[in-house]
Parts: sequence; structure tokens; C-alpha cells
Amino acid sequence: MLTPRQELILRKVVEVHLDGGHPVGSKALATDVDLEWGPSTIRYELAMLEEHGLLAHPHTSAGRVPTDAGYRYFVDRLLPDAGPAPAQRPLALSLVRREVDEAMRVTTETLSQVTNLLAIVSAPPLETATIRHVEVLLLQPQVLMVVVITSTGGVSKRVLTFDAPVDAGLADWGASYLNEQLVGLGLGARLLHQRLADPSLGARERGFLAAVAPAFTELTETAEESLYVDGTARLVSSYRFEDQQQLNAMMEMLERRVTLLGVLRSALDKRDVFVRIGRENEAPALRSLALVASGYGLPARNLGTVSVIGPLRMDYGRAIASVRAAATELSRFVEDVYEP
Repeated sequence: MLTPRQELILRKVVEVHLDGGHPVGSKALATDVDLEWGPSTIRYELAMLEEHGLLAHPHTSAGRVPTDAGYRYFVDRLLPDAGPAPAQRPLALSLVRREVDEAMRVTTETLSQVTNLLAIVSAPPLETATIRHVEVLLLQPQVLMVVVITSTGGVSKRVLTFDAPVDAGLADWGASYLNEQLVGLGLGARLLHQRLADPSLGARERGFLAAVAPAFTELTETAEESLYVDGTARLVSSYRFEDQQQLNAMMEMLERRVTLLGVLRSALDKRDVFVRIGRENEAPALRSLALVASGYGLPARNLGTVSVIGPLRMDYGRAIASVRAAATELSRFVEDVYEP
């Protein structure tokens, strides 16, 4: 635990460094009206903070810069109450009943512009959606198309070819049955499979349902989790990577996305913003960066994540407030979309 004086000096060092990006010296701090101590006292406390591992002393400068641990102490104990999100561009989403992917895209773009950081939003997994409507269209005598519209606004089309011409009346019956029996069911629900194999139906109807079943049962198996990314150019242009290998690792992570999805899943069991600074990040590509993330979703279950990635010298207050606001707005949106 630091003394109140040490905490105030640490906060000033972080704030000055965030603002200018340069090492902060005792003489510069002594001119701050909030610090009532002379340069020698401040110099002593800076040395103590360095001994605690919260500040580092670059050999080319007389000033100090925050370490990962210093940023962590600042975020956990010294960061002023973030309050509402910055007002340059509102994060509110007037997207009720519009497709979820549009909400994800707008959120990512807006969040990146508000924070001037790399923004990433993960979409809800497909198996969390429910069926809203089914169309069965006879394209040719032996070719049928099944269209599934989900509660999130997603549209899936599956074209099926039969060995013999399909009776138009059977196709109409199939559309009516599927809408009556499947609407409102989750794509991963066991009941969906049961209703596609109803033993009380005739052999003709059961055969038809067995033929069209893959349009529903294989939908989640072939779907990939979606990530929406905006601001990559901002991150690359505003942050000087230590070496080309580190930059390549970051670009590969963004391109492959599997590792990034694993990183973001850490936020799914959180109901508020969490911050990972520097080497607190398990992914090597993020160990000189900071991640601010939060889950969003339904009251009893998070469905996805909202996050920003940027340099250690980021505006943590703005980042945390913006991520929290975006997660709140997305939660409101998906609660409306997912309601029965």
C-alpha cells in the first residue's frame, strides 16, 4: 500500500505521461499546484515508487515513466470516476428490430472513433438465436430452397435436391408445419430435433422433414463466430511497435481471430469492464498493449464482448467509460431482439 502522497505523485506521473508521452521529472511535478512539496521530496518519493516497481527510470532521461504495474495501480485505485461516456459521438443504438450484425458494425465503428483505438465486438453465437420464420420455396420440380430467419435478423438459405419431383402440396404443408412447430425454438434446442422427427406423422411427411432437417440441424455446426473490427490503421499508425515481429504477431492474431476470440471470452463471465495491461495479457501479441473489454447480453447470460486495444499510454478513463457504455447499449438492444 502506498501513502496518500505517493498515490498522488503516481497519479500525476501517469496523467502527465499519458498527456505528453515523455518521462516525467521531479522539477516538472514540483510546478503542479496540487503538489505542495519541493523537488527533493518529490524526487525521494519517485525513487520509492520506482523501488515498488510502479515507475521505471529510462537511462537516457532524468524522468520516470509508469510500468505495467504502475498503470495497473492507477486503473485499480487512482482512476477518477469515469462517469458517462464521452459525448463527441453518441453510442446509443437506435437499431431496434434491425439485424444484429448491423448493430455490431455500428458499435465497433463508433467505439473506435470515440476512443481513437482498435475496437472489436464479438457477435452472439448463432446457437443462442431462435427461429422467427421459415420459408419453403419450390425452385424446380426436384429443387427446394429452405429459408430460415432467426430472431437476430440472420437469414440462412439451404438448397436441397431430391431424386424425384416434390409435390407442391407437400412443400406447402412443410412450410406451415415448420412455422407452427419450430418458431420460437433455439437453433441448438433438443426440442427442435424432436419436432423434426415427430413419430405421429405419416411416412411421407416424416420423409420430407428428414430431407429438410439439415437446414436447421447443421446451421450452427457450419457457422463461425463473427468478430467486428475497426481501427486497425489507427493502432498501427499511433503506436510504435517494438519490432516487426511484434507487429506481425498482432496482424496475424487479427487475421486468424481464433486467438483473439479466446482472449475476448475472458470477458464473458464478467458483468463489468475488465482491463489487462501489458504482460497481464496471455497472448504474446498483446503483451506491450492494453486491453479494455466487457461482456454484453441478457440479464442471466453474456452473449458477446465489446473491447478496445491500444498502447499502454491510453486514456484509460475514456476507454473504460466508452466500453461500458457500448456494452450497456448492446445489452439493451439484444434484450429487445431476443425477447419472445
